[in-house]
Amino acid sequence: MPSDSAWYQALSEIINASHVATADDLVPILESACAPVGIRLKLYLCDLSQRTLHCTDATENEQLTVDATIAGRAFRLTEILPGRDAQGAGVLWVPVLDGTERLGVAAMRLPADADPDDPALRERCWTVAGLIGHLVVAKLPYGDLFHRVRRTAPLTVASELLWQLLPPQTFACRELVVAATMERYDQVGGDGFDYAVDDKRAYLAVFDSTGHDLAAGLLTSSVLAATRNARRAGADLPRIAASADAVLSEHHPGTGFTTAVLAELDLSTGALSYLLAGHPPPVLLRRGSVVKSLAVAPRVPLGLSKLRRGSAASGAGVEQLEPGDRLLLHTDGVTEARDHNGTEFGIDRLVDLTERHEAAGLPAPETLRRITHAVLDHQSGNLQDDATLMLVEWSTGAANSLLPHHDVS
Repeated sequence: MPSDSAWYQALSEIINASHVATADDLVPILESACAPVGIRLKLYLCDLSQRTLHCTDATENEQLTVDATIAGRAFRLTEILPGRDAQGAGVLWVPVLDGTERLGVAAMRLPADADPDDPALRERCWTVAGLIGHLVVAKLPYGDLFHRVRRTAPLTVASELLWQLLPPQTFACRELVVAATMERYDQVGGDGFDYAVDDKRAYLAVFDSTGHDLAAGLLTSSVLAATRNARRAGADLPRIAASADAVLSEHHPGTGFTTAVLAELDLSTGALSYLLAGHPPPVLLRRGSVVKSLAVAPRVPLGLSKLRRGSAASGAGVEQLEPGDRLLLHTDGVTEARDHNGTEFGIDRLVDLTERHEAAGLPAPETLRRITHAVLDHQSGNLQDDATLMLVEWSTGAANSLLPHHDVS
């Protein structure tokens, strides 16, 4: 086992060299820095649909399936797993995360005399992988390499626009886990999601604009910008919705509208305030079972404020969460997905899958990944509408399931 100072030197070299590095430079920097501690490294990033891990070395064009490989298991469950490479050498498959956002895995080939079960070795490999995750995200805005690696099909212009605006698909802090998915990424038009966590309060939102083209993408982009602007100015949920109304009415009159669910959760007390604007209501799960659908009389969708003058419904509701509660938000592209016989995926099937995956102890991001693939499989791979899911867990222990478990003696 190399000395602590050797590992420190490796980390120092990675950090210092990465300041003026491109995405193409990152893996060579990692290989150079890790060589003195006997580690040879390959980086695999997951595609946007979370089905395949792709090697960032374009000369190899290597792909590993998420559902049928040791590397995929390390990604799915964020576990550090031992294995063998093609030459039979010992490897640690280490999840690569940015915070708690799953990006891929690193294959760390070990020296011949290394013990893959050594907790200290695993701890140091995990630290290197964490640095890799932060660097991958830091380099994303400055080049196209990592974007190309993660795409298995061309994106539409609407998809290109929305993927740049959405927050990471997973976030966790001491009291909360937020996980979101959007399928199918190459057909995304009008769906979107958003969240923000500050000062013991979490803001959550899911949007669904009419249409499946660039016009729908522009509607959702405008709503994202308007709601963020109002939220950051200190507005409450009704005023956030009103801001989106005003922007759509002024800049997109007569071109469509956006349904939405907006919510705010007090992380200290579990008090939930929410607002439905023509959107399917969230579902509340407690101890693995559905408690209720948070259905209130919805206000009209965003962008139809003129129609609201004849409606008394505010769309506002409140709910008191209990520790460990999960909140499932979705768009109608999930429940209204139809198979070849015309049978809808349905809210009951959605809830049943969520309950079963929760009972199996799966972390929220993996639960959503599996549900999203079930929705797509229900339609034989041909998505008929955008499908977006958000799963929120209010719990002091939920974040622990998003990180590997390892003990250092």
